[in-house]
Amino acid sequence: MLDIDFGTYPFVTSFSPSAGGICTGLGIAPRILGDLVGVVKAYTTRVGSGPFPTEILGKGGDLLRFAGQEFGTTTGRPRCPRRCGWLDVVALKYCCQINGFFSLNLTKLDVLSDLPEIQLGVLYKHIDGTPVKSFPGDLRVLEQLKVEYEVLLGWQCDISKVRNYSDLPKAAREYVERIEELVGIPIHYIGVGPGRDALIYK
Repeated sequence: MLDIDFGTYPFVTSFSPSAGGICTGLGIAPRILGDLVGVVKAYTTRVGSGPFPTEILGKGGDLLRFAGQEFGTTTGRPRCPRRCGWLDVVALKYCCQINGFFSLNLTKLDVLSDLPEIQLGVLYKHIDGTPVKSFPGDLRVLEQLKVEYEVLLGWQCDISKVRNYSDLPKAAREYVERIEELVGIPIHYIGVGPGRDALIYK
């Protein structure tokens, strides 16, 4: 959502971090590209200002921020935290459409491990309750809309040592599979910890 062309302008970066940037930024011809894997966190974060429909304010947001170490990448300064919220399925589907992802790499699933309940933002609605049919291009709409959530049970146990998908708690598998169902794209990789080996291939 920070893409200069397809993101929430003017709250964007100065280039194209979308898949199209591979060609324009590196000079690689589109026909050279193969299957594209989208990388997405198990929850949503945003740097700086701009609309953030599924943002969690207060203690809930702080819990995710500290569990996921969502601070300045270079400095680690607490005064430069990322804003945190529930996974925004509407925005994710839009990103998948723009980028043409073949599959997804779901990272930081372990960050949600202490939560008794986990929410998924599955639908945008106007203030009057009517559904928003697609991701809005008007920031005024995006800033004023309401989000409809699905609530799933948490797994409340450490999953950082799990390396086989079948060994994940049932609730964690249900979370992963519900995202696949809603987005319509398979999740082939699941990050369960900060280490390079903390990865499940599904």
